[in-house]
Amino acid sequence: MTDLDRQLERFLTQAELMLKRLDPLLPPLSPAPDWDSAFAFRWRRHGTSGFLQAVRRPSPIRLADLCDIDEQKARIVANTRQFIAGKPANNVLLTGTRGSGKSSLIKALLNEYAGSGLRIIEVEKSELTDLPDIVELVEQRPERFIIFCDDLSFDAGDATYKALKVVLDGSLACAPENVLIYATSNRRHLMPEYFAENAETHRVGEEIHPGEAIEEKVSLAERFGLWLSFYPFDQDAYLNIVAHWLASFGCKEGEIVRAERDALNWALMRGARNGRVAWQFAKYYVGSLKELSE
Repeated sequence: MTDLDRQLERFLTQAELMLKRLDPLLPPLSPAPDWDSAFAFRWRRHGTSGFLQAVRRPSPIRLADLCDIDEQKARIVANTRQFIAGKPANNVLLTGTRGSGKSSLIKALLNEYAGSGLRIIEVEKSELTDLPDIVELVEQRPERFIIFCDDLSFDAGDATYKALKVVLDGSLACAPENVLIYATSNRRHLMPEYFAENAETHRVGEEIHPGEAIEEKVSLAERFGLWLSFYPFDQDAYLNIVAHWLASFGCKEGEIVRAERDALNWALMRGARNGRVAWQFAKYYVGSLKELSE
């Protein structure tokens, strides 16, 4: 063996040792999505890469379970049916009071239309910068994908909203026809609004022109073509929702009527009358009945 051969052998040995040390530090290969295993997916990051994780047990809620939001339900169902049929449809922003059914409405759409090719991908706010990668991953698929951003809001100085603006309507590339974004938020414009910003508003003749800070915030929300607003429930609506959930647990009409006072006290204790509180009360009440009967 010549000196050159020995040097080459030492180099290869050292290179192999170096690769073994580096291997644990390298990000793993992103697994390919198993499109046949689920209808819903979550975007997950691992190191510097991301992948779609199948949701094995999605929420079972149905559109029929959502009471007293008939107008909002009808409008988002119409938009979703257009989307599934390959017709023009809008990105949707659902805003309003907490616990009013915004997120549940989107989950119910999946259970209603999964058989027609609808799929949902849930993306956390911190992962919005990956939206272009997600879109590229699904744009050649035959299914129709809703990218679901739940409880979306941005703090002052948060730049991640710019990634959302680009995907919605702000890029040279045309948005794929099989992808829409449905987002929920407690903020109408997704970003905090400050009283001081009103001072930037100026008047030109008889026209009022908002300042740049307000324009920037409104411009994000305006990229959603369909806005749906949700409002606090009155007492009758709240009791109607309670009655629905109690009936779904098998309670008879007389038992539901007797539960009304407890339901109102429960809402008073929680400081809110909404669908989430009604659902929580129904579970508590039915669970208490079963415990007493045992």
